[in-house]
Amino acid sequence: MRVLQSGTDDNLTALSWDAMVAQDPRGHLLQTWAWGDLKSAFGWDAVRTAIVQDGSLVAGAQTLYRRLGPFSVAYIPKGPALLEDDLAVSNALWQALRAQARARHSAWIMCEPEWYDQEAGRKSWLASRGLGPTHLTIQPRRTIVVDLAPSEDDLLAAMKPKWRYNIRLSMRRGVEVDQVGAGGIDAFFELMRITGQRDEFGIHTKDYYRTALELFLAQSRAALFVATYEGRALAALMPFAFNGQAWYMYGASSNEHRELMPNHQLQWRAMRWAKDLGCTTYDLWGIPDAKPDNEGEPAELSGVGRFKAGFGGRVVRYVGAYVDVLNRPVYKLAILTQRLRS
Repeated sequence: MRVLQSGTDDNLTALSWDAMVAQDPRGHLLQTWAWGDLKSAFGWDAVRTAIVQDGSLVAGAQTLYRRLGPFSVAYIPKGPALLEDDLAVSNALWQALRAQARARHSAWIMCEPEWYDQEAGRKSWLASRGLGPTHLTIQPRRTIVVDLAPSEDDLLAAMKPKWRYNIRLSMRRGVEVDQVGAGGIDAFFELMRITGQRDEFGIHTKDYYRTALELFLAQSRAALFVATYEGRALAALMPFAFNGQAWYMYGASSNEHRELMPNHQLQWRAMRWAKDLGCTTYDLWGIPDAKPDNEGEPAELSGVGRFKAGFGGRVVRYVGAYVDVLNRPVYKLAILTQRLRS
């Protein structure tokens, strides 16, 4: 058993890395090589660490590092990727990750695995390696996932009646949804700017969205859909796909003609795109969190959460963020600073 690390071993390539991540049934987009390249272009340093056993990559984690004064922070989004429940392999991986983080003067390592909240064994795995839960989450703790295995007719039938009606209404009233390339980024970004102002949330730069789209378009793992009416862009959606899964990552809409329901048709078009790629799930990427609820739509959903719930998926809640504190004074200072800002 040995450790490989990107930047120091030529045997670790984008192709071999993504193949390893994809062998984990829950191997996630945010652990792909291209996602690391995206974050590296915008202030992070992506390092991939893999365990080799009998000539094959059997586990790994992509860690994103960012400077914090004289220190750094280490973040593992939706990882690690574990091909099987092998204690020796997982121990070797975490030991390598800790050693790497210490060498980079990281104050802590935070990870948000793609593991379900009800999986007690997963929480034990984290705790046994010195990680404890933290409220400093980055990825959505809870989401809605649509099963794409049924036929299109059955997918529509599983939606709330009003959602089926709105999809067809949008089509009847002349809203057209087109799949565009990177040339559609200007229209997409303008809609993102409008949406961010209206709903009061921060957005990435135009270059960020363009880079994300171009990186994953090159692998047929992303698309950009724009809904127009009489030549005017009303809404846009950028989904991503990997390992039989698809995610609604970015979406935006104008303040005009909202009665034409362009977002309903966009989501339906993205689901069909994902299904055509062979994906079996479509993740609507985040709803408000609450106590675990795996039986239907949570009562507190409103706004965007209620919109997503209408597409007929199931509620999924993850274990959340866990942290391995390597420098406690710096970590406590960061927590205090975060609380003062909130």
